[in-house]
Amino acid sequence: MPLPRRALIAMTSAHTNLFPGADGAGGHITGVFIGEALHPFNVLKAAGFEVDIASEKGEYIADWLSLQPGFLTDEERRQYDNVNSEFRAKLDGGLKAGDVDGSQYGLFFASAGHAALIDYPHAKGLKAIAAKIWENGGVVSAVCHGPAIFPDLNDPATGKPIIEGKTITGFTTQAEEEMKLMSTLRSWNELLVDEIAQKLGAKYTRSAGVWDDFNVTDGRLVTGMNPQSATSTAKEAVKVFDSL
Repeated sequence: MPLPRRALIAMTSAHTNLFPGADGAGGHITGVFIGEALHPFNVLKAAGFEVDIASEKGEYIADWLSLQPGFLTDEERRQYDNVNSEFRAKLDGGLKAGDVDGSQYGLFFASAGHAALIDYPHAKGLKAIAAKIWENGGVVSAVCHGPAIFPDLNDPATGKPIIEGKTITGFTTQAEEEMKLMSTLRSWNELLVDEIAQKLGAKYTRSAGVWDDFNVTDGRLVTGMNPQSATSTAKEAVKVFDSL
């Protein structure tokens, strides 16, 4: 039976102050990194997929940094700002992971934002969708902090992590350090992407530059390193899907 040409983009429901204000006080919100959802959305739609967007709680807040100049083109910013666009309708629709039937999808794409480190490791609903897609022979992909979804995301056939023995990439610890975020991230008591790979028996790899466009494909698993990699990662996920 052919896989449904239908994709589920996962997004974080978590949000918290992370980025300091210009005067060092207050702070800016980390939540869904908009480009990491919008860029795959556009790639998948162009490739003829029906696309839905879901989070664990059916809610989201946009990441402040993701809306700063340079992360979205003028056209993409208009697409995001237009509450009547298909993307915003899906984003704002509040689709809750527990209400989604994973068997209706052939491709899973975990978008991120730093906040994904908070809720993805415990997102049972999103993991269930991804596990069903994997079980049915579909593609599982993630970008930036999206690999935080992998703990307890196991192959139903073997009970082992779907990334065990595979190579993945994701946001680098070096970038966290350069952004001066490590002390805050450590206060969350969650693993970073390279640590997740090590714990689950996967190999973590990266490009030399922390902001390089870089992705890795290992069978039906496709991962991207950072926001700059969201488009290429989605294109590679489509390529893998079409080869199945």
